[in-house]
Amino acid sequence: MTDASDNMMEVKNVTKTFGDEWEQETVVENLSFSVKRNQLTAIVGPSGCGKSTVVNLLAGFERPDEGQILLNGKPVTGPSKSALVVFQETALMPWLTTYQNVTFGPKLRGDMAPDALKAAADKIIDTVGLREFRDKYPLQLSGGMQRRAELARALINQPLVMIMDEPFRGLDAMTRQLMQEFYLRLCEQESRTNVFVTSELEEAIILADSLIILSNRPTSVREFMQVDLQRPRNLEMLSSPEAYEYKRHAMEILHEEALKSFKGGAGNSDFLEAYSRQG
Repeated sequence: MTDASDNMMEVKNVTKTFGDEWEQETVVENLSFSVKRNQLTAIVGPSGCGKSTVVNLLAGFERPDEGQILLNGKPVTGPSKSALVVFQETALMPWLTTYQNVTFGPKLRGDMAPDALKAAADKIIDTVGLREFRDKYPLQLSGGMQRRAELARALINQPLVMIMDEPFRGLDAMTRQLMQEFYLRLCEQESRTNVFVTSELEEAIILADSLIILSNRPTSVREFMQVDLQRPRNLEMLSSPEAYEYKRHAMEILHEEALKSFKGGAGNSDFLEAYSRQG
């Protein structure tokens, strides 16, 4: 039996509806799952199922109409540094250097002494491999470097849970693969609690300790999968029979859910694009 203390985040029977009273749409319905402490939980689902809404609920940007979300046993009532999101669009401030972007949050809050902030920033910038680029501006960084700067900016706040909202989407194939390898090493070294939302099934499998497959809208958990690939991992493990079986099973479920949303008129271009690439 799983101890509740193992859960960093708990989503309990959450429902979220948008629109006016006479024209409402339920995007999330009776959604329940837990995020284990010091593990990476990946979330996948058909396009338009409500993944972005789930991210906004977890981060406190949206409030459930029904149900409850707990972070370390306490209700999530709004945005906080305890649950930070790295979005797919860069949010780096272009007029600030890498170092200034990384230190912006703690400086604004004033909750770290200057010496401690500098030491923490130097360590995190080194960890993400940007020491030589600390004084560069975002436009002087490659796409992968910008992603690493975003990670550093979130990590310095020591969040209880890091929420990654398709962070590598839009990167070219080689850069995306390098970022997957980098993030894989970082997660295994840091042992942080992560929620990783992605449309790339192989990305989810190689990164995750557990995989949550969402249903068609209104979204709920269609299936929960424990990913028991050995750690440390590398991308070559995606060719193993175990990884193939995870992928095959998850793809069958996603295909069923995508067909449901097609019947309802929803688009699924990102899922079908990923599906065609993965075979």
